[in-house]
Amino acid sequence: MSAAPEAFLQACRAAIGAAHVLTDDADTAGYLTDQRGRYTGKAVAVLKPGSTEEVAALVKLCHQHLVPIVPQGGNTGLVLGSVPDTKGNAVLLSLTRLNRIRAVDPVNNTMTVEAGCILQNIQQAAAAAQRLFPLSLAAEGSCTIGGNLSTNAGGTGVLRYGNTRELCLGVEVVTPQGDVMSSLRGLRKDNTGYDLRDLFIGAEGTLGIITAAVIKLFPQPKAQVTALAALRTPDHALRLLSLAQERCGAALTGFELMSDFCLQLVARHFPPHRAPFDKPHAQYVLLELSDSESEAHASDMFEAVIGDALEQELIDDAVIATSIAQSKSLWQLREHISMAQAHEGKNIKHDISVPISRIGEFIRVTDVLLQETSPGCRMVTFGHLGDGNLHYNVSPPEGVKDTDFIGQQEKINRTVHDSVDKFGGSISAEHGLGALKREEILRYKSPVELQLMRTIKQALDPHALMNPGKVI
Repeated sequence: MSAAPEAFLQACRAAIGAAHVLTDDADTAGYLTDQRGRYTGKAVAVLKPGSTEEVAALVKLCHQHLVPIVPQGGNTGLVLGSVPDTKGNAVLLSLTRLNRIRAVDPVNNTMTVEAGCILQNIQQAAAAAQRLFPLSLAAEGSCTIGGNLSTNAGGTGVLRYGNTRELCLGVEVVTPQGDVMSSLRGLRKDNTGYDLRDLFIGAEGTLGIITAAVIKLFPQPKAQVTALAALRTPDHALRLLSLAQERCGAALTGFELMSDFCLQLVARHFPPHRAPFDKPHAQYVLLELSDSESEAHASDMFEAVIGDALEQELIDDAVIATSIAQSKSLWQLREHISMAQAHEGKNIKHDISVPISRIGEFIRVTDVLLQETSPGCRMVTFGHLGDGNLHYNVSPPEGVKDTDFIGQQEKINRTVHDSVDKFGGSISAEHGLGALKREEILRYKSPVELQLMRTIKQALDPHALMNPGKVI
């Protein structure tokens, strides 16, 4: 810092109030550790502004004193993107007080929200206006829309509605110099030069701080119908996907692949939740239809798809939910996988994507490579098959200690990521790069891409104050 820390902190207190400048260890601890509890950083202070104007004032102070800034929403990220490093020279800027829904426009099908709004609260506000905000993910009860935008979060609805980028029409951003840039106009067409919105969505807070956004709303479906299909291989699942898309079109809003081992873990650690079949199957697909006509129409469409899939021997069995409770029960099988993994012990996670058509081949090839790398390792493979995103996680062999297995992480990551690259995929589908994959991406991005990214970073943030050590 170019000035005494206390002088900087006093200026921060004057800008946002002393109660919102946290420096005691007891007050800051919850902000400095990552969601998995594996890493704890240090900070000069945790700052909690309550408005865009206060964010801008703080950023100007940080720019003046050359203090790095780590923005944070709900701190639910998985790649160390929202916690500071251990240098202790940065401030953590928590946006949780920016939690207002500024406007709902059901005719324009938009909502203007501040960055600290919890995703679940946005979903509920949309429903109150008889609209749908379709972004849905496991952390929706605690993650914030600012973090969703900064990481371009995916979730279960990408097949129909796209990533968070596709759900945003404009952003309000505080630049690294403390200026405010706003495109909160709710326009679907604005062809007046560079789309600055897209610079900040997915940038993980390295180019500026998103403080508000205009997001898209959609008509609420008249009915949602869920089914669980049992099948033999991921290739059968891909053929089922093609059939379902051909018959259902945009009504197909969910298509989630889960291996038998995933559901074994769920049944072991959350006993009430079990696959509703008489015997285990190698793979399962959770399908969801969102219909604009009626529940009867959706059910008829589903029954036709399931009937054809059985006739073509794409699936071995299927259950169609006949109530909201049954539908929730089927979704809970999917939603409990991550928690079941955590209860089972440490594992090595991979959030990857490959072209949809190559997912079956990727799983076959990479499963074999991993058995050569770590004999006996157990694969926890699940994810959003409809958009090519797999959570391709590796658990220790039976009887191997977690600590011994985690020591193989670099070797296992290299096996998986090199295979992803050979299949034309990405080593981060929806979690981002953060600090965890910052060095790893150097192996897989082209020199031209990396140089362009560095050029943008240097142009917008020449002092490298915005979320240093993340992404690039």
